[in-house]
Amino acid sequence: MPEVTEGNDDAELESEHETRSVAVSMQLHGQRLDKALTTLAGEFSRNHLQSLVEGGHVTLNGVVASQSSRKVKAGQKLAVTLVLPAESLAFRPEDIPLDVVYEDAHILVVNKPAGLVVHPAAGNWSGTLLNGLLHRDSSAAQLPRAGIVHRLDKDTSGLMVVGRSLQAVTTLVRDMAQRDIHRRYRALVHGDVGDDMFTVDAPIGRDPSARIRMAVVGSGKAAKTDVYPVAYADGICAIECVLHTGRTHQIRVHLQQEGHPLVADAVYGGKPALGMQRQALHAMRLSLAHPITREELSFEAGLPPDMAAAWGSVVPD
Repeated sequence: MPEVTEGNDDAELESEHETRSVAVSMQLHGQRLDKALTTLAGEFSRNHLQSLVEGGHVTLNGVVASQSSRKVKAGQKLAVTLVLPAESLAFRPEDIPLDVVYEDAHILVVNKPAGLVVHPAAGNWSGTLLNGLLHRDSSAAQLPRAGIVHRLDKDTSGLMVVGRSLQAVTTLVRDMAQRDIHRRYRALVHGDVGDDMFTVDAPIGRDPSARIRMAVVGSGKAAKTDVYPVAYADGICAIECVLHTGRTHQIRVHLQQEGHPLVADAVYGGKPALGMQRQALHAMRLSLAHPITREELSFEAGLPPDMAAAWGSVVPD
């Protein structure tokens, strides 16, 4: 599944394949269909784009276009569903160290470090959490996405739960959809958010002006984040956030929308500060009912060194 928005704060896995669309410009008028597709999916080879055309994954004005040599016309709506090359689906086990917080026969809770991609995608076909899970337990290959039921951005650190049995995966997906899995984050943002807890309730969808970003858009999916101020010093505010939904980049988008981008979050306007060179976001707490026993479980993960030092500069001892 293309992870073009690489994680997402804590995005639930919502679809198998991404669909992109665009109105054919005057500059593309009269061009071959496969050449026009490179403007939508330039990270894929021309051969693969041609295979998508032949496979019925490309439409013009809602009608399947099955010939790569077909000429496109200005104003037509061109859409492509990005089914990955078959070879990219053959995920291989890799010996990647995992910080396991909890493990039993049905679930695994890991503390993901910043810099680790969760799921293979364009630009990151190896070295991911999924590759590490396959190496750690060969039976994970029998599970959808090796048991992964939600994601964290590459540069977001913190807790994730992974299913180790099909029954557990099924229940975790259901619990995630029903908002029965609770997640709390720590973040550092630019500016003073005030002293009182507040809620950002604003729909999130793809940013129409930049494919790699998400944004608050009226046509987006419902998204709700509670924000709890902790401390403020020298232009930086330490906060904790609770997610009610799991949209891609949710915390990052909602705080930017409020005028307080995360420290060092270059995608959403945050500048490096306090030594942070990656977005200052950490999934600190995860609470859930065990998918089999329904026992209430709660886990916490301390801040990694870079964020602990930055957090300590803002929050008094």
